[in-house]
Amino acid sequence: MTSGNNVLHEQLRLRVRGVNLTVAAAHRHGAGEPIVFLHGFGTSKEDYTDIAQRHDFTGRAFLTYDFPGCGATECADLSAIDVPFLVDTTRAVLEKMGVGRYHLVGQSLGALTALLLAHQQPDRVLSFINIKGPLTPEDCALTRQLLSHREPGDVFTRFTEVLRNAVGYSNGLYVANLPHKIRREAVHNIFRSVVELADHGDLLNKFLALPVPTMYLYGEECASLSYLPVLDAGGVELAEIPYSGHLPLYSNPVATWKWIAAFHAGRRVPRPDVVRR
Repeated sequence: MTSGNNVLHEQLRLRVRGVNLTVAAAHRHGAGEPIVFLHGFGTSKEDYTDIAQRHDFTGRAFLTYDFPGCGATECADLSAIDVPFLVDTTRAVLEKMGVGRYHLVGQSLGALTALLLAHQQPDRVLSFINIKGPLTPEDCALTRQLLSHREPGDVFTRFTEVLRNAVGYSNGLYVANLPHKIRREAVHNIFRSVVELADHGDLLNKFLALPVPTMYLYGEECASLSYLPVLDAGGVELAEIPYSGHLPLYSNPVATWKWIAAFHAGRRVPRPDVVRR
């Protein structure tokens, strides 16, 4: 175990669905129920460790970790990894760390994992910030296309090539980090699982049905999503982050942390109407 700025870094030895894991986690003890942060596809727990630098969260307990197949977490069977496996892993991490009730923040793949977790544990989840997590089939157009590709080459390579040539905030930074943040062998099953859930998992209704305060946070490049008015009408707080797209914590971390802090403080950030009708 190592520490710095009161943040503890631990290696948690777990067994999930018969698979041995050594989970790299970062956490801090503190006041109130912890905020549990789940990172997105091709990113890592370090997306969130700046919480220790934010005065808005001084003394606040939190927990984040690298998913199996990602970052510094070791997984004995990369072929076992899909979204339900990530949900079970998160439950195992929470049990190992003695977490009872908690707040959730998840981005992309982490938001999808968090949504399924919150649906399973509605009595333990206190709030949920969904950072551009998939809710309908429209969120997985690229992934679905890559999985159906018939030309030679693996999904990971095609994914990085498409993003490297695409116009979008933080794409270059994201693509440069991918080889260091996710194991190539885990990509296909994760993509397949995400697409199946987006197509058949009734995710939008699951999100709207959560009996806790919720926020959907997204970059301005994603402002044309068809379901934003549905979320707004359903009581979900919407947060559109300027100068960003799918990765607001990369493109505009200051504004993103401002929204997260305001949500947890029970405040609303003054803004123009962000719902495109």
